[in-house]
Amino acid sequence: MSIEETEQEIIEEFELFEEDWEGKYEHLIELGKSLPLIDAKYKTPDKLIKGCQSQVWLHSENLDNKIEYTADSDAIITKGLVALMIRVLGGHTAAEIVAAKLDFIDKIGLKEHLSPTRSNGLLSMVKQMKLDALALNKQ
Repeated sequence: MSIEETEQEIIEEFELFEEDWEGKYEHLIELGKSLPLIDAKYKTPDKLIKGCQSQVWLHSENLDNKIEYTADSDAIITKGLVALMIRVLGGHTAAEIVAAKLDFIDKIGLKEHLSPTRSNGLLSMVKQMKLDALALNKQ
């Protein structure tokens, strides 16, 4: 499935909740609960995403030219956000990840309904995932 197809799938999921932001937050929490556990050896200070108010550990690997991510967070909404981003970007080439516009973030209203600190944290996640993809592509 392409990044754009996954984004469209997420847009349709969030449309089911219409303007019910409580439901959207609960959906994000459920996504976070479904996030596979990151190996404890990656929960180190160098894996923390800078710019997130909560602690978010992100590990990235290049497996057969596809970037795979694992992550964890100590905050349930933030864990849902990183799970959402891994769902969209994980398993794609570095070029696809770097080129991704990620329009779904605006279309599902995340930026306008997240607190400024969470919104900044989401942007930091996206930036770090793209930087990791670029770095792993050069190795």
